[in-house]
Amino acid sequence: MALSAPVLDAPDPHALAAFYRRLLGWTVVQNEPDWVKMRPPGGGTGLSFQREPIHASPTWPAVEGAQQIQTHLDIEVDDLEAASRHAEEAGAVLAAFQPDDDVRVFLDPVGHPFCLFLREPEIPTEL
Repeated sequence: MALSAPVLDAPDPHALAAFYRRLLGWTVVQNEPDWVKMRPPGGGTGLSFQREPIHASPTWPAVEGAQQIQTHLDIEVDDLEAASRHAEEAGAVLAAFQPDDDVRVFLDPVGHPFCLFLREPEIPTEL
């Protein structure tokens, strides 16, 4: 088995895909009326978008009784400040609540949160 792509719901999957294309620079590999799929250069796990006409933006941070976050994207970056500027230029909004100094939480145009964080050297660990 291989993970193909997480899927984000949106009222307009093409508009949300266009945002993530600006943010990530990935290529659209599937484009249908209610579905868009992108992949990074060189292949690998992609990101897909599907139409959800009654999409409700999640609340960040969580609030009892409000739409909860079911998942979010973690995006490694080499320069947090430059990546944050790029995200805002692409159309993201910096979330009001920031839990850590070394992570930036942003909201995409339909409210899905995603985190930018500094790439750290991988240290092998035993599970």
